[in-house]
Amino acid sequence: MNAPVIGIVGSGGAYGRWLRGFFQTRMGLQVIGHDPVDPDSHTPEQLLQDADVLLFSAPIRLTPGLIGEYVRQSGGRERGRLWLDVTSIKGAPVAAMLESQASVAGLHPMTAPPKAPTLKGRVMVVCEARLEARWQTWLDALCAALQAECVRATPEHHDRVMALVQAMVHATHLAQASVLRSYAPLLGDLQALMPYRSAAFELDAAVIARILSLNPLIYEDIQFDNPHTAEMLGRLLEQLQRLRDLVGEGGEQARAAFRQQFLHDNRQAIDAATLRDGNYSFERIGYLLADLTEQRSMSVHLPQDRAGSLRELLHVFERHGVSLASIHSSRTPAGELHFRIGFEQSYRPEVLAAAAREIDSSGIGRVLTGQ
Repeated sequence: MNAPVIGIVGSGGAYGRWLRGFFQTRMGLQVIGHDPVDPDSHTPEQLLQDADVLLFSAPIRLTPGLIGEYVRQSGGRERGRLWLDVTSIKGAPVAAMLESQASVAGLHPMTAPPKAPTLKGRVMVVCEARLEARWQTWLDALCAALQAECVRATPEHHDRVMALVQAMVHATHLAQASVLRSYAPLLGDLQALMPYRSAAFELDAAVIARILSLNPLIYEDIQFDNPHTAEMLGRLLEQLQRLRDLVGEGGEQARAAFRQQFLHDNRQAIDAATLRDGNYSFERIGYLLADLTEQRSMSVHLPQDRAGSLRELLHVFERHGVSLASIHSSRTPAGELHFRIGFEQSYRPEVLAAAAREIDSSGIGRVLTGQ
C-alpha cells in the first residue's frame, strides 16, 4: 500500500479538486474520481473496482446516504481497503462507513480548501474508527504529508466540540450580520461602519464576510446536521437573554451581577496561561491589521523558492535607500506566495517605482501591486 489508487467521491467539488491536486503532486498517487457535475468523471463502479482508498467529499447532508449506496453496490468488495470522508460532521458518515467491511477513518480539515499545497498551520481532526495495521501506517503517512496539526477524537466527541467551534461561531456571526442589516437604514451598511472600527469589530466583520462569501450550504448543514447544535443554541440564547435582562434592569445590583457572571466567573474558568496567550494573540493580530492599513505598500511574488531570494529582494530596496515599515507573507487568490511590504509615507512615488522596475527586470520577483 505504498502507492494506493485514490478514488474521490465528489471530485468536482472544491475540496475534491484540492485533494486531487494534493494526492497527485505531493504524494505522487494515481487519483480517479466521480462527480455528477463532471460527465467525464469515472463511474461509481470504476471507483469501487479500482480504488484502494475511497474518499467521500460530498455535501454534509448527502454523505451518509451516499456512503450507504456505495456499501450496497460494493457488496463486500471493499474488504481490505480504506474508506475516508472529509465532512464537517463525523457521527453519521463514520457510522455509515462502518456498515462496510473496509477500514474506516473520518477526517475533518478545519479550513476551507486552502490556497497552499498542504494543510500546514491548520488543524485536522482524525476519527480512527476501524483500521488494519497497514492502513494505520498509511494514514499516519497521509497526516504527515498533509502537514496538518492532527487531533484524534471519537466521532461523538468531535461533533460535540464542533457545535462550539463551528456552529456557535457561525451562529453568532450570522446573528451579528442580521443585527447590522437591521441598523443599516439608520447608520449605514457594514462598509459605512468600518471608519469607526476597533480591532475586534474588524475581525468580526472579516469573519462575517468570510462566511457570506463561501458556499452557503456548508454553513446551513453545520447548523442543521450536527445533532448537538440545538442544545448549544439554547445555552447561548439563555446567556444573551440574561445579559439583556441585566442591562434592561440597570442599577448597581445588575452591574454587580454582570461583573460576577460574565467577567469574574468566566475569567476564573480559563487558566492564566490561556488568557495570557490569547490576549497576546489578539494584540499581534491588531499589529498585523495596523500594518495592512499602510497606504504606501507593494506586493511582490518570488517565483524562485530558494534560500536567499528574500535577501536579494531586500537588497533592492537598500540600493534605492528605502527602509521597510513592515513585511508580511500571504497568498494571492490564485495561490501564489507573495510578500506585502509597507513603506514610510515620506518616500516619493518615483523612488518606489524605480525599485519596482528593478525587481521586475532583474527576475528576482514580480511586482503584483503597488501604491
